[in-house]
Amino acid sequence: MKFTCTIDINKPKEFVAKLFANPEYLKDYQDGFISKELIEGTEGEDGAVSTMLYKMGKNNMELTETIIDNKLPDSFFAKYHHKHMDNTMLCRFEAIDDNTTKYISEINYTEFRGFIPKTLALLFPGMFKKQVNKWLVNFKNFAEQKDAI
Repeated sequence: MKFTCTIDINKPKEFVAKLFANPEYLKDYQDGFISKELIEGTEGEDGAVSTMLYKMGKNNMELTETIIDNKLPDSFFAKYHHKHMDNTMLCRFEAIDDNTTKYISEINYTEFRGFIPKTLALLFPGMFKKQVNKWLVNFKNFAEQKDAI
């Protein structure tokens, strides 16, 4: 399952990319974010592997992020593994003008494991896109309220 979400942010591209690159800010725009811990490599560099922990309802969800290609401020490509699914995410940042940035997030779910995840992906694919759109809106609001890094 593949989809793309985009949003325009009223901040310069370099500023937006710096906010995106800093894991300290994840809690400010990703609902349920608890922590990100580097387990291999160098933070933010190609090949870096981190464990990301989220609170989802009454449960915790753990993801493993592997950075494939970090070319910020232009793009960031990573793979995410969860016990029930795998996906890749390519985020691109394009300057519309000196003070506006288009944030493009291309998501590709490559595998679903288990009956429930496969059924959700088949019957409700929109819920995956809705979650990504929500985080893009949250990021836009966060970035536009931030004056300096």
